[in-house]
Amino acid sequence: MTVEYLSEDQIARFGRFAGEPSAQELEEFFRLDAVALQQAASKRRSHNRLGWAVQWGTVRMLDTFLSAPAEVPVGVAEFVAEQLGIEDPSCLKLYPERLPTQHEHAREIRRLLGVRDFEDGDLALREHIAGRVWVSNEGPRALFDRAVTWLLRNRVLMRGLTQLARLVGEVRTGEQALIYSVVDAPVEPEFRRGLLELLDVPEGATRSVLEGWRKGPRDVSGRGQKYALERTRDIR
Repeated sequence: MTVEYLSEDQIARFGRFAGEPSAQELEEFFRLDAVALQQAASKRRSHNRLGWAVQWGTVRMLDTFLSAPAEVPVGVAEFVAEQLGIEDPSCLKLYPERLPTQHEHAREIRRLLGVRDFEDGDLALREHIAGRVWVSNEGPRALFDRAVTWLLRNRVLMRGLTQLARLVGEVRTGEQALIYSVVDAPVEPEFRRGLLELLDVPEGATRSVLEGWRKGPRDVSGRGQKYALERTRDIR
């Protein structure tokens, strides 16, 4: 299964900045607390201090480490640099020069924030999606958004877009098949035929019997009440 069921907006904002974060988002995700300030300040060079702090906020907002952390929106770099007393936020472009430094920072941030690998939350995520399939009529797009929200809330790092979309689709398909088997099991052949006949459009009519039952009568007259009682009887 591919990502064809996702909207363009879902694809555009998955694991990346879809534009400049709002002032509220900057305050919520990139406002450094005392511990983060201390950790960032322990780095020798300004671009490493800024890079560490930008990664810290990015993981909190996007639940992933960017492959190019220097390519964050300008507003993010400026907001973080001001907190660190760095006058030139453009120094962030020097951060990718040493990849081992980025990896070391990522390990520090993971420990600090208590972030887990996707594999550690895989089973719990599948159970969460399966539960939604059983109690709701949500489509794959809504389930995908719920999966992303669950990963963020439980501090589990995002997987790739295709992999997560495939996981959601597989769980939904499997659970729906199980639901159908449970619902269909006790239905006798004669009753099943009767249900299928409700989908037929009677001769001279413009809609099936089932479609006619979908909406109750709006007529409050005696005739309308008679029709409502007959409809209730037929559905029963």
